Amino acid sequence: MCSVANAIKKVDLHCHANNVAHNTHEISTSQLIVRRGQPFSITLELDFAFSTSESLKLTVETGRFPKPSRGTKCTFGTRVPMCDVGTKALWSCSINATSSLQTGCVTLSVTPPADAPVGKYSLSIELGRPSAVKESLVVLFNPWCQNDWVYLPDEKERQEYVMNEQGHIYTGTAHCFSPMFWDFGQFEEEMVDICLKLLDVNPKHKRDPENDVSARCNPIYVCRVISAMINCYDDMGVLQGCWDGNYHDGVCPTRWTSSVSILQRWFQSDCKAVKYGQCWVFAGVMCTVMRFFGIPCRVVTNFESGHDTNNSLTIDQYFDEYGLKKMGKEDSIWNFHVWVEGWMKRPDLDQDGRYDGWQVLDPTPQERSEGMFCCGPAPVSAIHDGHTNLKYDVPFVFSEVNADVVKWKIKADGSKIKMKYLTDTAKVGQKISTKAVGSTAINDLTNTYKYKEGCTMERVAFDNAVRRMNSPGHDVLHGTCEVLVVREVELSLEESCLRNSQDIKLNLKLSNRGRSVKSLSISVNAQVTNYTATKVKNVLHDSCFQRLNAGQVVNIPILIPYSAYCKYAVTHDSMKVSVDATDENGDIYETDTDITLEEPPISIKVLGEARLLHPVMVQVEFKNPLNETLRFCSLTISGSGLFRSEHFESIRELPANTTLTHQIQTTPYRAGLRTVVADFDCSAFRDVKDSCTVYVKP
Repeated sequence: MCSVANAIKKVDLHCHANNVAHNTHEISTSQLIVRRGQPFSITLELDFAFSTSESLKLTVETGRFPKPSRGTKCTFGTRVPMCDVGTKALWSCSINATSSLQTGCVTLSVTPPADAPVGKYSLSIELGRPSAVKESLVVLFNPWCQNDWVYLPDEKERQEYVMNEQGHIYTGTAHCFSPMFWDFGQFEEEMVDICLKLLDVNPKHKRDPENDVSARCNPIYVCRVISAMINCYDDMGVLQGCWDGNYHDGVCPTRWTSSVSILQRWFQSDCKAVKYGQCWVFAGVMCTVMRFFGIPCRVVTNFESGHDTNNSLTIDQYFDEYGLKKMGKEDSIWNFHVWVEGWMKRPDLDQDGRYDGWQVLDPTPQERSEGMFCCGPAPVSAIHDGHTNLKYDVPFVFSEVNADVVKWKIKADGSKIKMKYLTDTAKVGQKISTKAVGSTAINDLTNTYKYKEGCTMERVAFDNAVRRMNSPGHDVLHGTCEVLVVREVELSLEESCLRNSQDIKLNLKLSNRGRSVKSLSISVNAQVTNYTATKVKNVLHDSCFQRLNAGQVVNIPILIPYSAYCKYAVTHDSMKVSVDATDENGDIYETDTDITLEEPPISIKVLGEARLLHPVMVQVEFKNPLNETLRFCSLTISGSGLFRSEHFESIRELPANTTLTHQIQTTPYRAGLRTVVADFDCSAFRDVKDSCTVYVKP
């Protein structure tokens, strides 16, 4: 409310009612936050009877240099068009029938255009006499509006991809994955200021603020800015990445469970990068910002994710007698990689809507795009069909989900030979997944990224991708030719989800499909790695000789003792086990598997009924599975709506084979479905997590 003598006594922005109608009430009920292309109401209380012949003029402005021609300023009214010629974004208003003009109560219906730049606006209201008032409002994208480029037709999907503050991010391996709870918290306190600040400190705004604010009408532009600003490598971005295991001056990436604390730390430190993030953290934070602005967004995990460093659309791997060998800036296959998809139209690529819909965006700093560490938006439909000539970064994402793997043997003299039969067209890009709409189930998106592996169209799409990239001399049929050759010897490794603190037991299965005896020299290697496939330490190197009769199948057990890997498991939970078998003709057969160690169980639960603004007890239990004392123990509890900040407890030590039971009291400050997360950290286990959901009654 505000008052001005002699004309406009009060202005009621109807923040609560408008925000409910615009699906922004979870952000605020005291600040006006509206969506493009949708009307909102304001009421003027005048000290005189209002006549429709009166001149009522409104002006909206955003940015430091507002101009009608840039869509950042518009003057409009209730009588005749007042907009300047060439005004790019046309606002409109009308007098609502609920007005009581004789008593001076005028209710206006104001509509921002569906192509208005998003951001904070000032609103000036003037009458045909010397009086004016100024208010402020925030304008967001509108996935409920058909004329907005981010329009999403399905209401259930809008609730999931815009309104849902909580979700799951999948990690592990394609055959042993697990959901990690993530608190997006896009409607928590300070998010308006934080997300608008993120746009205002981006380099494009600093170089040309007038053009940058004007371009915020375009979700393609905005999401590309967000992708660059989530990492800090070219700008004052939110997160600094770290993959070397040394996190002493920051927070270990596995500790995070929420975007909220990360974004708040960045904002409160005057845009100093938060340490540290890895791919799922970058993606989780980006999803929060995207959903806040109203761009439908979901977090996607790609298992067996290719990282092609030279745009060849192949992942070249090199092996010596000790397993995988590093060869300079090499291609790699990550156990998993996490990015986001944003929903929007792409008229910049095609007017028939062929590339509209989900777009890949990746804030993890891997490769530069137009000079910046960002990626996308790359249409999923373009990736699917191999349209690698389109922007943005389609070739890079195509390689992540559908590159061919070519393996080479490094000989003692440094020369290399291609390992026969070992071009793999199906390994890269498995179980591409996101959380399902309205449930905690997993939704497999693989068929939206590529044709089914092994079918003709998948090879057609791959060849199409190579041709569109204009790669001279690239043998587009090399994968097709080699996979048709029948391998006489088949190797496979059988394993299940394996628990940290126990010996690892695998089974190597050898099958001779040929008609002659095979004499095999077998080498088995195990290397501790991180999820990006970076080797940390060899923990097993063994060899044996095996004679295989025609048609014979032999099983060989492989054991990796806990004592061999335990000192590395606290900082690295992945392992690559590879097997080479060389026959008497010098032909090489190979198989490998990536292992993610499952952490020991922890449980968290809310005791009793949870009610708004009433204390409730949270209980955590964790049993030490080792015959040794766990040291440097700590427990972190978090959850938006339940804890305003992370609750930290230092527990110091937990004796061998004993159970920790710890209770913490908190007072819920937001009603509805909430999730609380426990994180236990110690000398032997890193960030063991569990979560539970509770409904907080009003």
